[in-house]
Amino acid sequence: MPKVKNFDNRKGYIWLDGKLVKWNNAKIHVLSHGLHYASCVFEGARIYNGKIFKLKEHTKRLFFSSKTLGFKLPYSENKINNACNQIIKKQKIKNGYLRPFAWRGSEMMAISAQNTTIHVAIAAWEMATYFDKKKKLNGIKLKTSEWRRPPANTAPTQAKAAGLYMICTLSKHEAEKKGFDDSLMLDSRGYVAESTGANIFFVKNKKLYTPIADCFLNGITRQTVIQLARKNNITVIEKKVLMKELFKAEEIFLTGTAVEITPISMIDRKKFNVGEITKKLMLFFNNFVEKN
Repeated sequence: MPKVKNFDNRKGYIWLDGKLVKWNNAKIHVLSHGLHYASCVFEGARIYNGKIFKLKEHTKRLFFSSKTLGFKLPYSENKINNACNQIIKKQKIKNGYLRPFAWRGSEMMAISAQNTTIHVAIAAWEMATYFDKKKKLNGIKLKTSEWRRPPANTAPTQAKAAGLYMICTLSKHEAEKKGFDDSLMLDSRGYVAESTGANIFFVKNKKLYTPIADCFLNGITRQTVIQLARKNNITVIEKKVLMKELFKAEEIFLTGTAVEITPISMIDRKKFNVGEITKKLMLFFNNFVEKN
């Protein structure tokens, strides 16, 4: 991932609890419940040519995530959408990344914290690509993680919630230490799930396959790619996938807000080519975001 400036020391503004606050002054209390007990939800959206891609869908999911974690945002979806557009204009972001998030405050320091203030913030910054451009063109390398995505009856897996990403950070750090770019995560049953922050697809016999999103996020980019594939007469099959089947794939790629469509050139020691269907979908996706 390309190096960036420190996120705690930048020029500009962050939308915080209904106001534009100077970036360096956007603070929270160290005893915030969201920090200690992970009562925090967030979104990530891309900005293309000064416009937020799939903004309404991202905002709707933010509200779904907060409801799943048992707290209500103090603003309407329309207010959040307007605030998102406000901050990217204030920051003069042409191509970048948007991060709306919400968390429980510091009024109560215990597992039960139903009377805490719900805070909301929105930040935006310039971002070209998540992975290095050369790697994105030639494919990235994944290492299978020892950590597994939890079952849907043990965690709020359909929410984009902070606590669910702890094992993702552990997995990605371990992969990077061993010379890989990211990790491939299985679910508790041993089926292929996703990477640390993106969904996975593979091609076999000109058909496109992807795991059923039953214990991890059904990503907005994932949904977009499925729609684009079907629109262009590419058969898409959602199914449970074992590693031995994934290793027989002809092409593999990731999809996500940050990674967009990123080919995979290696998983553990198994190498893969960046194939024609992956290249076509990358082109379809680029054309789609240009028009939307």
